Amino acid sequence: MMENAMTTLNKARRLNLNTAVYGTFAEIGAGQEVARHFFVAGKASQTVAKTISAYDMTFSDEIYGREKNGRYVCESRLEKMLSHEFSLLVERLSSKRGPQTQFFAFANTVATGSADDKKYCHGWMGIRFQKRSQGPSCDIILHVRMQDRHRLQQQEALGILGVNLVDAAFYHSDDAEDFISCLVDNLKEGQIIIDVLRFHGDDLKHFNPHLMNLELVHRGLSEAVLFGPNKEILHVSDAAYKKAMIIQRGTYRPVTKTHLDVLSKGLNHFKKDFKLEDAQCMSIMELTMRNLAHSDGEVDTKDFLDRIETLCSLGQHVLVSNFFYYYSLKTFLRQYTQEPMAIVVGASHLDRVFDESRYKNLPGGILEGLGKLLDASTKLYVYPHKTDLTCMTAKSFFPAPALKNIYLHFKDSGQICDIAGCDETEVYTHSDQVHEMILKKNPQWETLVPTGVRDLIRTKKLFGYK
Repeated sequence: MMENAMTTLNKARRLNLNTAVYGTFAEIGAGQEVARHFFVAGKASQTVAKTISAYDMTFSDEIYGREKNGRYVCESRLEKMLSHEFSLLVERLSSKRGPQTQFFAFANTVATGSADDKKYCHGWMGIRFQKRSQGPSCDIILHVRMQDRHRLQQQEALGILGVNLVDAAFYHSDDAEDFISCLVDNLKEGQIIIDVLRFHGDDLKHFNPHLMNLELVHRGLSEAVLFGPNKEILHVSDAAYKKAMIIQRGTYRPVTKTHLDVLSKGLNHFKKDFKLEDAQCMSIMELTMRNLAHSDGEVDTKDFLDRIETLCSLGQHVLVSNFFYYYSLKTFLRQYTQEPMAIVVGASHLDRVFDESRYKNLPGGILEGLGKLLDASTKLYVYPHKTDLTCMTAKSFFPAPALKNIYLHFKDSGQICDIAGCDETEVYTHSDQVHEMILKKNPQWETLVPTGVRDLIRTKKLFGYK
């Protein structure tokens, strides 16, 4: 029965019947639901060494220590919980049952909210476990956002996800392709968003964290994933906190000198525009899943890793998102920062921004879309589109007659403007041109990309280089 219909209770019972698996559940905040499933399933005494709910902050601080930032729903809190509970488990029980037991410590720290209070409903969840008796410990950590409107449904989703995580750790952590599917078993579509997924430990080295997080975005389980300059996976909330952001969208296959020139000039313009210092600013190079997927919807993982490798080598933050529209990207980032924001676009893309057919999904049409995109602290920076015959800029762009006054409003208010200093740039090179040169073995491509990127492409055979 369990193999044919793995409900949440079936999964919990299968774990309870596995006498080799034994551990602790520690849940603080609103995440009190996971251990309950194991008790309801029966035979919990064979799996559960201890459950703890340090709901009171003073008790929680006494057990796990204080957080310097004063936050309880954060990754550092989760890591302290996992470390404390797993160490305690091994210290007290390893001599008694270590040789025949795979120990684990499951933990979560969660904040839920109702539809009325509009609270940010999210949590950190993780498990530290042994893949084999007396083996080294491994960690799987994730950040989840609950999309249900009411607390009860949010708590139910957390309970299901927590059981799935424990089950996936012990029964599906050998197969990277199978893992994510098992992680979201029995959850409704759109019920949760998993925007960070981390793996630590020698026994989990077969998981490529970049591909696993990309798969979350590909499956629609996450809106976006952010990679730091060291290729680490970052939580957008932490990275963007109180940061002014300038975002440049591109294909970056590969990144060219033009990309960097545009971003550099855009950043200088941004800092002057809003009177910002370097430390206040964060630049992001963004890719959409549309730019990564083939016509059949499949993603070329080698090509994706090549782009991440080259962009991060330049010290850039890289965002891979599911946002086709700029206003959706802006709305997403506004969840995490209210500081100034600028989106860099080529002048040739303005006709898309002012294409009414692209806003049919919004009740207010293009007016609603542009209203969501632009405001006093969010601007569209335009860089020229140059050919042998023309040079298109924000000043030389003319939308459809019905949209002329709307466009003039945004341009005259400074919410759409040309990037200063771009007039003297004579040649704008596009990624597809460079990629074609690489495939055709035209050595000219080497002069069109940054030196470090050129060396990476040559030494690691990126983007089809031979």
